[in-house]
Amino acid sequence: MGGRDTTTQNLQTAGAATLRFGLVLNLLLIGRLKFEDYEVDNIRPMIVSSPPFARLATRYGERRLARLIGISEILFGSLIAARPFAPRASALGSLAAAGMFATTLSFLVTTPEAWQEKRREPKLSLVGQFLIKDIVLLGAALVTAAEALREARRS
Repeated sequence: MGGRDTTTQNLQTAGAATLRFGLVLNLLLIGRLKFEDYEVDNIRPMIVSSPPFARLATRYGERRLARLIGISEILFGSLIAARPFAPRASALGSLAAAGMFATTLSFLVTTPEAWQEKRREPKLSLVGQFLIKDIVLLGAALVTAAEALREARRS
């Protein structure tokens, strides 16, 4: 029985480390892309269809807004990666990322391009497929937040 418990614990530990690494890598790499003009073009349909983001884009400009989003993503990823020496900061980064992913999931409702038109049943478009992954990233952010908070309470 002890072997099964050890195996289960090892799998859970490996899974949590993989979630954290994947989450950090996604945030850092995708955040970096927000400084490229083609990425500003890629996110435009989602930004202009979202009432709060459309107002921000009007106020700051699409390029500057994309860069602010990119800076946020890089900051959140860096905070999450800091878990070994700053678990509270890591938990904060994970919770902020969870909020960000919940926000981007709202684009599934506000972005007409997220769904293929002229279908009897709803089907995701390429934009919708890009957005739907954020459900997994939201879950990863919540798992890493809980893990970092547990570590912070121990120290």
